[in-house]
Amino acid sequence: MKKKILLVILAIIFIAINPVFAARKGAKTVEQLDEVVLETPEEQTDSIEVPQSVSITEQRAPEEKTLKEKLQDVYHLEVEKYDKPTYLLEDVFTHKFDENSIMDRTQLWAGYNGDIGLQFNQDGLSHEHTTNHYDINTINVGYDGFLKNNNADFRVMINIAPFSSRNVIQNLFADMYVATNKIPHHRLLVGHSRPPVGLEGAYGPFVLPFIARSQISRNFGTVRKLGARASGSYSLVDYDFGVYSSDTYFQEFFPGAEFIGRVDLKPLGKTDGKYGKLLVGTSMDAGHRDNNFCVIGAHVQYDYKRFMANFEWANANGYNGPSGHSVDKHASGFYATLGYMLTKKLQLLARYDEFDPNHEIDNNKSREYSVGLNYFIKGQGLRLILNYVFCQNEAAKDSHRIMLGTQILL
Repeated sequence: MKKKILLVILAIIFIAINPVFAARKGAKTVEQLDEVVLETPEEQTDSIEVPQSVSITEQRAPEEKTLKEKLQDVYHLEVEKYDKPTYLLEDVFTHKFDENSIMDRTQLWAGYNGDIGLQFNQDGLSHEHTTNHYDINTINVGYDGFLKNNNADFRVMINIAPFSSRNVIQNLFADMYVATNKIPHHRLLVGHSRPPVGLEGAYGPFVLPFIARSQISRNFGTVRKLGARASGSYSLVDYDFGVYSSDTYFQEFFPGAEFIGRVDLKPLGKTDGKYGKLLVGTSMDAGHRDNNFCVIGAHVQYDYKRFMANFEWANANGYNGPSGHSVDKHASGFYATLGYMLTKKLQLLARYDEFDPNHEIDNNKSREYSVGLNYFIKGQGLRLILNYVFCQNEAAKDSHRIMLGTQILL
């Protein structure tokens, strides 16, 4: 009897405990099923149309920013280098192509530089000696394209700002060229571009330290010409050689040939910037346009941390500058510039600039003493400029100029 009672008790305990084991085993199965369900959509998204589109969108979201996010990036943009243009809306106006295209990307951009100024003579501030002006120095709209694997690139740029000595068509077309960097350390370019006539004469309008160029630059250089050029860049030397039509701004059809070359030595090129960057160079512009002309020059530039300095000299026996060909005119000049970054955004500048437009005429020199402030709000992309220039002229009255400029690159 006792054995029967014990067997009944054990049966009752077994029946009571068995559902617990069943529940635990079932819970484990659900966990496994849950794991499979979580993994399955991820594995099957390639074969299911609707989940596939959702999944790809979620994957691309971090890469493809919205317009609002791109504008927020512009607002928080910090630029520490000012030796090249910074386009504020580069991400907005850049189109990237897919892998099957030969094109890598294209970029649409625009730039503006202008100033308001006050000019008055040395003998007083009366109304008859004071001139107010507003100058639109540059309005450019450009379209750049880049092929994959550095095969080639091109630029089409128009200049909207008017110029008194050229008609609309002559002034409209600025840079129009095709180039390639396929050869290591080299760049080959064919088309209409700005050749390196001197140091500052080769600068684009959006990286100039002052509102106005130096006197030798605005007389001898800062021109665009149609031709072919080859440039090279190595650790200790840079060079740029080109053959062009001696025409400027499409005013004549090939009036003659012109050679423009520049060589820069970089003695500190192997020091990784430890002692700064030093550039020692020379340039030459020679050709024929009605008569032969030749401009030779030399320059030195040094940058170290917040400090910069440059010096340039040029001598011309006839020249072919932006105002056209000056026949048999012997002219020369030089300038020296000092600059210091007071803060990460504020730069202080000073310059002495001397120019003799014609050696055949005595007492004809012009000297300019300039001081300036550059406030780089967003690098060269958004910049405020304040310049004061004292002009000392041997053949005319001395004058003063105060200019407040603005630069915007989109």
